[in-house]
Amino acid sequence: MMNQTQTSDSASTKEQDAVYDNAPAPMTPFQEFWHYFSANKGALAGFIFIVFICFMALFADWIAPHTPSIQNRSALLLPPAWLEGGNWQYILGTDDVGRDILSRLMHGARLSLSVGLVAVSASLVVGIFLGLIAGYNRGIVDTAIMRIVDIMLAMPSLLLAIAIVAVLGPSIVNAALAISVVSLPHYVRLTRAATLAEMSKDYVTSSRVLGASPLRLMFVCVLPNCLAPLIVQATLGFSSAILDMAALGFLGLGAQPPIPEWGSMLADALQFVQRAWWVVTFPGLMILITVLAFNLMGDGLRDALDPKLKQ
Repeated sequence: MMNQTQTSDSASTKEQDAVYDNAPAPMTPFQEFWHYFSANKGALAGFIFIVFICFMALFADWIAPHTPSIQNRSALLLPPAWLEGGNWQYILGTDDVGRDILSRLMHGARLSLSVGLVAVSASLVVGIFLGLIAGYNRGIVDTAIMRIVDIMLAMPSLLLAIAIVAVLGPSIVNAALAISVVSLPHYVRLTRAATLAEMSKDYVTSSRVLGASPLRLMFVCVLPNCLAPLIVQATLGFSSAILDMAALGFLGLGAQPPIPEWGSMLADALQFVQRAWWVVTFPGLMILITVLAFNLMGDGLRDALDPKLKQ
């Protein structure tokens, strides 16, 4: 009987070992992130389109069929190549002064993405710094920072950006500065909320007891645990920055002619919308699809980075 028991125990042990050997290896953090991100098909489609836009913007000088500012007086308001009267030399047609729309869209992507990157980066860095200070110190410092933020949030963001550009003068640099200023309150509030949630946890208390300095507590202990929502907000803020840049360009407060920019392309072509629909449609579609792609990717990042949504 004892031999039979030992034999059965040995067999069960071998079966358990076989199960453990055949068990899949644990995923790395990046593999886990990509698993949840790629499960969202909309986010994956948005990511692919953003990669395509970035490639087009980086290599616009080589892949654009024409120089964006070159005018061809013999090809004014040509329709797209597949329509009657179109020319395959100008695939998406030309504008009212004979400039190639496809080339201007490609170079406009570079400008829109550059302004969005600069504006989001500047507002993210300053917002994280102010939010950490407000959440860590509390008291009068927190009150002063948050009341200023509340005042900024009380004003419509686009009107505030228009006011800033009107004071500083219309240009790409001033437009990027205005967009970064109006985006700042969102990052301050989000960082402060995340900091307050982390400050009550045991690892922060332990670090403080061990003698960690305030700067180390804020930027080494607390900040890494606040990055996930900030990354999602930065992705969504990118789409807002592109929209605001297009709005400022449409009003003549952003890029100045002949610099190609999607919003200014819409403003220049508005008078031809009834007789030459393509000069308005293609820049509008680029703005729409790019903003939608960033929003979809932001939703996917939220699903992949938020541990509560993985349960």
